[in-house]
Amino acid sequence: MSESTIEAAWEQALDGYREYLRFERRLSANSVEAYLHDAGLLAAFVTGGDGAKRPEEVKTPDVEAFMSHVYDLGAGDTTQARVLSGVRSFFAYLLHSDRIEVLPTELIDSPKVARKLPDTLSYDEIRRMIEGIDLSRPLGHRNRAILEVLYCCGLRVSELVNLRLSDIFAEEGVVRVTGKGDKQRLVPIARAALQQVERYLEQRRTMAVAADSADVVFLNQRGRRLTRVMIFTIIRQSAAAAGVTKTVSPHTLRHSFATHLLQGGADIRAVQELLGHESILTTEIYTHLELGDLRGAMRLHPLAEVGGEKNGALDEG
Repeated sequence: MSESTIEAAWEQALDGYREYLRFERRLSANSVEAYLHDAGLLAAFVTGGDGAKRPEEVKTPDVEAFMSHVYDLGAGDTTQARVLSGVRSFFAYLLHSDRIEVLPTELIDSPKVARKLPDTLSYDEIRRMIEGIDLSRPLGHRNRAILEVLYCCGLRVSELVNLRLSDIFAEEGVVRVTGKGDKQRLVPIARAALQQVERYLEQRRTMAVAADSADVVFLNQRGRRLTRVMIFTIIRQSAAAAGVTKTVSPHTLRHSFATHLLQGGADIRAVQELLGHESILTTEIYTHLELGDLRGAMRLHPLAEVGGEKNGALDEG
């Protein structure tokens, strides 16, 4: 088979893969490009020397050789796992399209990657950030409403910047959130947070609003939708003003929202729904506990009484 024929086969497969990611999996543009990048790395590897293969001809040893190549380039465990995930997704598309019958990635294990937990803010730290905002400044009410909604509703930053006036149901006390893959969910909003939003909206009504942002809740001074970067800046400035020295981002507030709910006794399935996670495994990252919490929980175990001295065995090691 000629080199041009093989390149055409890969180009056709990657074009179809792009459409699959966009319209069937409904991923964001950034996610689509990330997945295509990883599949493109594989394509370059298997077509870059003798014995070039079409996508349907790639077998497990080819993928193993590709992953060894990624390792040799100096990629760490996290990068290797990400690339393998992208390659798996590509072959899942080929299987879905009936272009292959067996996944060549099925027997390949991912590197074990330690999941790094983002910093969690205490309620006092969040309170200081919120109450420290100067409401006498022109955008003070907007910035306070942003912090209140992020923490109260556990939103992603992309969900916040895309929140619309028509998504707020004040009488019902809920907001409609559009998450990943355009999936929508209803999230309760506390009365205190809703009041801050309403105070900001009173000021918003006096602004000159761009036509394409008429239904967007949070706007910049020019009456346009806020960018993600601006939200990060507002959060960092609020943390600095409150004397919070941890690394703080919008996701820190989302993480704190979930952690505080679970610490307060919320069911993990309910938290999963509120966060918009497809898998409960994603939510479980928020269930981390300090060693002291674990020891306290273990004191309730029936075996804690064994040996005549409560907790003796546990305290020894």
